[in-house]
Amino acid sequence: MNEKDIAATTEPDLVDELIAERREGGLGELPNDMPPLMASIITRIDKFSNAVGKVVAWLVVPIFVAMVTEILMRKFYEPTLWAYDVSRMLYGALFMLGSGYALMRGVHIRADFLYRLWSPRAQGTVDFFLYLILYFPGMMLFFWTSAEFTLETWARSERLADTAWMPYVAPVRTALPVGVALLLIQGVSEILKSYYAMTRGRWL
Repeated sequence: MNEKDIAATTEPDLVDELIAERREGGLGELPNDMPPLMASIITRIDKFSNAVGKVVAWLVVPIFVAMVTEILMRKFYEPTLWAYDVSRMLYGALFMLGSGYALMRGVHIRADFLYRLWSPRAQGTVDFFLYLILYFPGMMLFFWTSAEFTLETWARSERLADTAWMPYVAPVRTALPVGVALLLIQGVSEILKSYYAMTRGRWL
């Protein structure tokens, strides 16, 4: 048994963990038999979501700073009024604004114990109709309600009532409809990928 065979037997099988992330190539590397318009839409949306994800990832820095500051202040002086609120608000914004990027990368949690056993054509068919029947109507309803909720928050200059600092919450709540909009945009790319798998019998 050579070194390559030994490595193949010792490396963990990650098929189950990465089943949702089917794309092997980089962004924009699509099959030649894909219609040009479909390929253009998928590429543009995926690149947009990828760029948004890279920008949103920088929210980790102020979250880290706030948490470290709180730890140091608790140890050497006294707890702050703002660090916990800043960290949880920024984490919520990070979660929502990065959701479109996560969908593009296929890293949302999914129950695929049956799904992974199906053929690519069957997977694509199920995904396509679930996006069409459940995903888009649900996301559009979520966008509508979250947008109304956010506008009311801005109009009332609402503050957090469960903390002594009582910061304004409208800016961070704006991340809710924006994040849903990003999910809707990325959903267009995902339903096109599902359609390709449904009609061609293979994933991108």
